[in-house]
Amino acid sequence: MPTNLPPQYFEAEKKLKVAKTPQEKMSVLEELLSIVPKHKGTEKLQALLKTKIAKLKFQVQKKPTIGRQRPAFNIEKAGAGQVILIGPPNTGKSMLIKALTNATPEIGNYPFTTRIPSPAMMEYENIQIQLVDAPPITPDYMESWHSELIKGADGISIILDLTSPNPAGALQALLEKLKEKKIEIIAENKEIPSDKQQFIKKALIVANKIDQPLAEENLISLKKYVEPEYDLISVSASRGDNLEDFRKRIFIFLNVLRVYSKTPGKKVEFNAPFIFKKGSSLMDVAKTVHKDFSQKLKYARIWGKNKYQGQKVNRDYILQDEDIIELHI
Repeated sequence: MPTNLPPQYFEAEKKLKVAKTPQEKMSVLEELLSIVPKHKGTEKLQALLKTKIAKLKFQVQKKPTIGRQRPAFNIEKAGAGQVILIGPPNTGKSMLIKALTNATPEIGNYPFTTRIPSPAMMEYENIQIQLVDAPPITPDYMESWHSELIKGADGISIILDLTSPNPAGALQALLEKLKEKKIEIIAENKEIPSDKQQFIKKALIVANKIDQPLAEENLISLKKYVEPEYDLISVSASRGDNLEDFRKRIFIFLNVLRVYSKTPGKKVEFNAPFIFKKGSSLMDVAKTVHKDFSQKLKYARIWGKNKYQGQKVNRDYILQDEDIIELHI
């Protein structure tokens, strides 16, 4: 279908050749986009212009670094853990963020809609987990701060598009790009080796858009590529398929547990648990509640799963998820 562009478009296009700064180029591109007739024959041109505008906006909005190793974007951690969502362009990361949180990120059918890292809080039962929507990574594009965000996060989730021609190839290209930045990815259930040569990060691999045509066929080929090394999860951000399973997998992935502190003679507050890494002990709870408890603690009573309710435990007790702890000094 012909685009039938008006003469004003070609006049404005001449300005692009002499524009020097990103702001000037962005202004011209936005003018071109406003001139383009909105019909099916111009959809590809509209998408191309939007992609160029998005890239330029990203350059303009990116914060300058201070010092050689300081990241341009520093997302302060919040909640029970921080998980960075990364992936190639148009995999639906922003749609996932919208479906899993109360955030309203910009969503578009053109690359680089996400221009800066955007944090949002996801509820899981009675806690919140921070998800960060990162700009896409391509074989030609990965900023140094991408690496810093990934290294600083508690974990990453790689989002792939099941409607793309070759999801397995897209994953391979992404992993190779990460290796260029000295980052190696391992499965969520693996232990990070102590003799690591590169920076190793655990990852949960998510195949999005399972509700779309040809997605099932692409999922089969993707599973052949990643399994049994990775336990792939398929979801649909638009229809909601497997999103609750995704929430749970993220919680398990973070390797944390919830503990409730109980004051003798009072009811337990279940809406604000303490968060600890698995393997933490009773003394970690005592230090968190109050410094005096760590010094004067005599014993504690525990209520929880698979244990005698209200039983006494000593300082070396290893915490379990959803333990209720009553400290005594």
